[in-house]
Amino acid sequence: MTNAAEMTANSPSESKLAKLQTLFSRLWPSVLAYSAVLMVAVLVLKLPNMKDYVGPDNDDGMRLVEVRDLLNGQNWFDLMQYRLGVDGTLMHWSRLIDLPIASLIKFFGMFFVAERAEAIALAIWPVSLIFPLMLAMGIAGRRIGGAMAMHISLCLTSLTVMTSGRFLPGAIDHHNAQQALVMMMAAMLLDPKYQARSSIVAGFCAAVAMAIGAETTPAVASICIIVAIAWAWHGEIYAAAAKAFGLSFALFISLFFFGTVPPRLYSAVTCDNLSLGFYSLSAIGGGLLFVSAVFTRRLSRPGRFVALAGIGICVAISAVLIAPQCLHNPLNDLDPMLIELWLSGISEAQSVIGISHTEPYALGAFYATGAFAMAACLFRIVQRDRVEIHLILLFLITVSWIIALIQVRGAPFSSLLAILPLALLIIDVRRVSNADRENVAAALCFILVVLASVPAVWAITADLIALRRDEQALTNEKAAQEEKQAACKSREAIAPLKELPVGMVVAPSEMGVPILRFSAQHVITAPYHRNPRGMLTELHIGLAEPKEAEAFLRGAGAMALAFCQGDISSQQLQRLKPDGLYAQLAKGNIPNYLQPYATASGVEYFLFKPVD
Repeated sequence: MTNAAEMTANSPSESKLAKLQTLFSRLWPSVLAYSAVLMVAVLVLKLPNMKDYVGPDNDDGMRLVEVRDLLNGQNWFDLMQYRLGVDGTLMHWSRLIDLPIASLIKFFGMFFVAERAEAIALAIWPVSLIFPLMLAMGIAGRRIGGAMAMHISLCLTSLTVMTSGRFLPGAIDHHNAQQALVMMMAAMLLDPKYQARSSIVAGFCAAVAMAIGAETTPAVASICIIVAIAWAWHGEIYAAAAKAFGLSFALFISLFFFGTVPPRLYSAVTCDNLSLGFYSLSAIGGGLLFVSAVFTRRLSRPGRFVALAGIGICVAISAVLIAPQCLHNPLNDLDPMLIELWLSGISEAQSVIGISHTEPYALGAFYATGAFAMAACLFRIVQRDRVEIHLILLFLITVSWIIALIQVRGAPFSSLLAILPLALLIIDVRRVSNADRENVAAALCFILVVLASVPAVWAITADLIALRRDEQALTNEKAAQEEKQAACKSREAIAPLKELPVGMVVAPSEMGVPILRFSAQHVITAPYHRNPRGMLTELHIGLAEPKEAEAFLRGAGAMALAFCQGDISSQQLQRLKPDGLYAQLAKGNIPNYLQPYATASGVEYFLFKPVD
């Protein structure tokens, strides 16, 4: 009787538990729950510690400047940054990212003052992108391994988001959107039913990614190759998916090309954004895949591979004829001085060799998780375990990982993609561990696999190793240097420029974006490869002897010069040329054509008065 009563009493709670388990085995409730918790956690944990509502990356500040210009009436098709460089700088970014940010600022501007409206918009936009990322990871996890893989994928993604800066308030550069798009493409390719609607979404995401920035070109190319090979291999059962992807990619890339590129630049070929080069190759490749899938239905598998080879040859010939300059890294065409004094110091542009010299203990954070995932995929393929899934993931991860070897900016993509095969590995290791709870080795193996699947764990391990090797002093010195650099870029440091009439300010590259953001002044340089003339001019001014520097200042039309002792690039120029202008200013030797104007937060301002 007692047992029956207890069972009756417990049945409602057990029923509720069963309903919750059923609910959270579904995709949408799980994704919504994880996304909501993660968004709240990011806002609660990160907002109170933020010193500025704009992210710390120069690109975040520059994006805000571009959005402000759009809101102030600059034409949708006009991406010229008129206050940057000697004659202005045509930026290579997309209005597709400017638009939602500008819309949010405009909306909140109806209720708050301008700066508060910007702060709210810049907090909402990057955090809102957590949802599409989590949706992509949830779909992918569920498709490859059911509810358990979905939950593990969402958990690992949550850890990645919390420990990276791409989805935090103020991070309004396009890299977060690109990560969400790449993961959504991957999720669509993992559709076991080869549904046309999945391919349409993949084609749309590929077009958006190409329109936003050229960084995702290798990932988009990988997606296209996978779809084409899957069609050639599977034939009729994959034909609808191939047709849907090829047609949607060609149509959407056409929409974004004509919707974001000004008519006067239709025939221009640039390799750092959507232009005739990338547009024509995308439209030709997508269109030919669609045509092949439509008109070669009766071909055998070898025949389909011959057709696929024909598509590849057409795209390759088109690339050579239309955009031969895009077959190599466009940054390699920069002036050698810019490569040595600027590009080599950009952390995200470092290769694995550069990282091994400057931050050897960080190699694990960038590369270990991707390498672990590739090994897991290879093992599964050898074991004939879900071969197609692991072939797709292996190819995507390998491409991103190789890109990361060349430029470390590819590492976030390989780390996110790595979550999927590692989620399957965690499930299997967990199953083995649970089957023999007395087996300490199995339990330890499970723990190690979980930890190795999180890039942040590798980063923390690297920091601990550095501490053990008594490198804390170097770490503290680097932090102090970064604090001085940040002071040069602060609102307080730029304040004296507000009192001057509008003119050209010569300042170190890192001060360029803050000057554009906090004042109405023009600035000779900012860290963007589209402004090589301005960047070289500033470097020559800093390196030249004072008498020669006057000619450079005159040629640049300078009104004022800003000098900050804490600026890293200025310190580098001082070491290279002890008798150069920056080195002399550091010693207090001020040439007669520079009139001291103001000092703020370590920045000394001089008015340029040419000596006749």
